[in-house]
Amino acid sequence: MKISNNATKIILASSSPFRKALLQRLQLDFDAISPNIDETTQNGELPEELVARLSLMKARAVAKSHPDALIIGSDQVALLDGKIIGKPGNHRRATAQLFAASGKKVTFLTGLSLLNSQNSTHETVVVPFDVEFRQLNAVMIEAYLQHEQPYQCAGSFKSEGLGIALFKRLKGDDPSALIGLPLIQLTRMLEKAGVVIL
Repeated sequence: MKISNNATKIILASSSPFRKALLQRLQLDFDAISPNIDETTQNGELPEELVARLSLMKARAVAKSHPDALIIGSDQVALLDGKIIGKPGNHRRATAQLFAASGKKVTFLTGLSLLNSQNSTHETVVVPFDVEFRQLNAVMIEAYLQHEQPYQCAGSFKSEGLGIALFKRLKGDDPSALIGLPLIQLTRMLEKAGVVIL
């Protein structure tokens, strides 16, 4: 595996199997550690501010027990009609989310932080990605939910799976941002920190 010259440890501050699978594409050795943070939105906090703050908080939470690592934190929200829509949690809420998104645009904002816990320096960015949904009917929504049961996914779909059939158009600079970890930006950050990707 390729890693920086000084063999700095890389940690993904996440329990998400989707983010872990994305990071594995870069073919680096890394550990994944679940951060324990309060993800409550602060009063007056904009969605962009929320994902930036939480991505850095996740990295900092893991840094407390790993003072010699490059730590990746990421957080994502989905916006429909300007309001945050979260993970549905169950079939009924997922059905309602997909009906609400039918024929509309959902914007995903993904916060990404890379924290060097050796010197406490960090870089944080927010990467947007738009999803335009097809006109969906009850039969389509039910068939999709029965197949994938995306109840722990913001917006009630998995774009890397059958969810792609729900869409009319995708628009953004980095398709991996939609799944939860913007690899184009992360590659740039890691290389800037001395990690050899290619």
